[in-house]
Amino acid sequence: MVTSDAAGPTTHDTVMWEVRAAPGRMPELLEWVGDLPAPPGGSADVYTAADDRVVVILRTPGSTPGRLPTPPEGLLARPAHQWPFAFQRSLGSTG
Repeated sequence: MVTSDAAGPTTHDTVMWEVRAAPGRMPELLEWVGDLPAPPGGSADVYTAADDRVVVILRTPGSTPGRLPTPPEGLLARPAHQWPFAFQRSLGSTG
């Protein structure tokens, strides 16, 4: 989890990568995503949805957002979408 310290928020650039698996190819797509290396000094979280979608939240240190490569042909129902985000702050409980 991205955290804050006395000096302010930790700087991370974040990319949300979203794809829809081709019919019957979700297991292979998840295997491909699982084999990707984590970015140096960064992290990636993988989420799935019931409609064969996979979302990866990729966090990289510094000011240049990471990017995920294009999956092998045949695994996707449509091209991948990637959106870069700039980290602002973490929200947490106050009690």
